[in-house]
Amino acid sequence: MAQVKEFSVEEKLTSLLTLQKIESKLDELHILKGELPMEVADLEDEITGLHARQTRIEEEINGVTDFIEQRKNAIKEAEALVKKYEKQSSNVKNNREFEAINKEIEMQQLEMKLAEKHIKDATEEIAEKAVLLDKAKKNIAAKEGVLATKKGELEKIIAANEKEEKHFNKMAADAREHVDGRLLGSYEKIRRSYRNGLAVVPVERDACGGCFNAIPPQKQSEIRQHKKVMICENCGRILVDEDLNSKVQIS
Repeated sequence: MAQVKEFSVEEKLTSLLTLQKIESKLDELHILKGELPMEVADLEDEITGLHARQTRIEEEINGVTDFIEQRKNAIKEAEALVKKYEKQSSNVKNNREFEAINKEIEMQQLEMKLAEKHIKDATEEIAEKAVLLDKAKKNIAAKEGVLATKKGELEKIIAANEKEEKHFNKMAADAREHVDGRLLGSYEKIRRSYRNGLAVVPVERDACGGCFNAIPPQKQSEIRQHKKVMICENCGRILVDEDLNSKVQIS
């Protein structure tokens, strides 16, 4: 049965520090992008919403336009009935028939007036919606202009750093395979806790390189001995000595 090699604390720390330095390089590349990726995503979402609003306004205008056509057809039908009833009125034989026809004519005339009012109101509504539609289109055009600019800036940054980012991503993947599993879990948890992503830091000028809290001489001595993994009591980061830190170089 093959024996599993047991790595020393120094070897474990070296592997972990190597991963930290590689991922710090990746963090630097991500910082170059700044807020651009988030801004681009937000703008794309906003433009999608604006397009939906534009479509909704256009559908509303189309619906009102159809309503106006229906009202115009209603007026034509009423006009045709008025002509029909007027023609019939010349052939009535008594007052009752005459009054009945007049009532029908009055009803159709009232229908025409009501339809005309509906058309007037609907035309005003279309005018109002046309203003909103114009604003929506101008807003979309403005946002798309900003989006194009930001996308261009982001693409330039990505293109300039693509080779380097691929290089460090591969290095990070390889480095992870050499880190102790339990230590890797702790490292990732600590790394997520800080915006700068620093989970492993050197002791510099007698202080933690992460939170700058003073490290007692006795603890510094223990850190240099590499007998166990030491953490900062203030921030919880994993501590390494300056000598080990200077030995691990990434390029």
